[in-house]
Order: sequence, then structure tokens, then C-alpha cells
Amino acid sequence: MIKVVYFATPDISIKSLEMLYNNEEINLLAVVTQPDRPKGRGNKLTPPPVKVFALENNIQCFQTEKISKDIELIKTLNDLEPEFFVTFAFGQILSQKVLDIPKIATVNLHASLLPKYRGANPIQRCIYNGDKITGITTMLTVLELDAGDICETKQIEITENMNDIELKELICAKSPELIYSTLKGLYTGSLKPKKQSCEGMCIAKKFTKQDGLINWNNSAKTIHNQVRSMVDFPCAYTFFQGKMLKILETKLTNDTINADCASIVNVSKSGIKINTGNGCILITKVKPESKGTLNAFDYANGAKIKENMKFGE
Repeated sequence: MIKVVYFATPDISIKSLEMLYNNEEINLLAVVTQPDRPKGRGNKLTPPPVKVFALENNIQCFQTEKISKDIELIKTLNDLEPEFFVTFAFGQILSQKVLDIPKIATVNLHASLLPKYRGANPIQRCIYNGDKITGITTMLTVLELDAGDICETKQIEITENMNDIELKELICAKSPELIYSTLKGLYTGSLKPKKQSCEGMCIAKKFTKQDGLINWNNSAKTIHNQVRSMVDFPCAYTFFQGKMLKILETKLTNDTINADCASIVNVSKSGIKINTGNGCILITKVKPESKGTLNAFDYANGAKIKENMKFGE
């Protein structure tokens, strides 16, 4: 059996954990995850999803604030004598001392087609930039950020209206198969990793709340990509009558109208049509300040929105 320790934290990594746990060819020795964190309005201390799964299935679970300085945990992992470490959205950098523990390799699953979108935010950035293709990559982990040799890749199509949450779910579903085939290939020697090229390399930085502010002078396509890339965080937003309005869903139209940017062109059951710097965009789902999610037509009725009013004010 292939002896594995799994390093992961959020829900995107759970299906891969399930595969490692249920696969008869794999001996899942333990999982390593982040500490419990405050969450929600009450700041209640909440365990990460990986810990919850581990406890429910009697898997040995370790939590660490910074594994590179956790001498006791490093010794424990050495004693387990794993053949592989597998990392997937763990959220910490592994030191060389940690990388040297597994007998064969440390394998990382990264949510892009490397070398494109190295870094912390590949899922959102590819949508923000309007890419039509992304994917997942397994690689050998080295100290340099996401720069290790490539093991295997799998392409994923990004459709016109796909948002970041939907893409995350796709990546979650497709990752277990790639992790398994990579471990199997490395274990048997049938898979030979290839040196990663730096051609086309770029870094996917995390979004800040400020990145969500919509500039209506941008094109309809640019705004649409901004909205669908930020549904999870931080949410694209604008202002109307001095209050913040989060924009959760939009659709592109073929309309080109001679009107001011951010002007409301039309309100219908389909949504609120806005003129941009290039073309019109249809807002279909919103979240007003201090309220729940609404379809745009219901919001427009309640806010008494009419044609020629403007967003962004």
C-alpha cells in the first residue's frame, strides 16, 4: 500500500481526502491541517473541514500554526515513515526539512495549468482575466512557489457565465482522479515528471475588498468577468443612493446604446440593464446593504429604480 500523509484545510480538498481514505491501494497515515479559527457573526471557534472529516472517520489529525517551526510534529511525521506527502490548499509553506521526510516525494495539487497562475488565487484570477480554459496540475513540491516539476495536468473549460464557486466545485470533483494517478505513477516509476517551463508564468494574487469596486467605464465584458470571479470573495459592488450594492450575477447583452456610463437603460423581469464604457450589461442578482440576496427586478421595484438613474453614486 502507498503510505500517504495529506496536508489540506478547506472544503475544496475534501473529495480528494475521501479518495485517499477509501482507496484500497492507499494507506492514509494522517492528515495535517490549520488550527481552528473564529468564524461567523459570533466568532465561534470552528474546525477546518479537513479536521471534521478526519474526526468523523477516525483518521489521525494534526493541527499546526506553522509546520516549519513545529519540531514535535516534524518528528512525529518522520516516525510515520510516509512515502508521500500530498498537499492541496493547505495554506502553509513547507520547509526543506519537512519536504525531506517522505521517502518518494511531496506532491501538490494546484488549481491551474502551471506555470500560469502560480500563487494563492488561481481559480478567481483566471475568470477575472476572461480565460476560457484552466485546469489542475500535480507537481513535485520545491521551496520556490509552485515551481516544481510537473507530474500531470487536466484541462477544464470555463464557460461564459461560470463563476468562481462553480469552478471551485469542478476542480474539487476532478482532483481526486489526478492525485491518484500521480501517486500510482510515481510509486510504480511509470510517471516521469517534467521540468516546469517559466514561459507564460504569472502570479495569481489574492483579491482585496477594494478590488470589488466596479468601474462602470470598463467594458461590459470586463465587468461581467469581475462579477463572476468574486462571488465567493470579496463580491463585486457598486453604490446606489449612497448605499453599497453587491452585484452577484450578470449577463452580457448585444446592446450598444448612446448613454452615460452607469446609466440604467431598462428595468424588466430579466433584470437591470446598465450602460458601460463599451456595451450594456444585465444585472440579474444582487445583495443590498444589510439585506439578503434578491433577484434584480425585485430589488429595482423595492428601491424604485427607474430609467436614466445611475449606479456608482
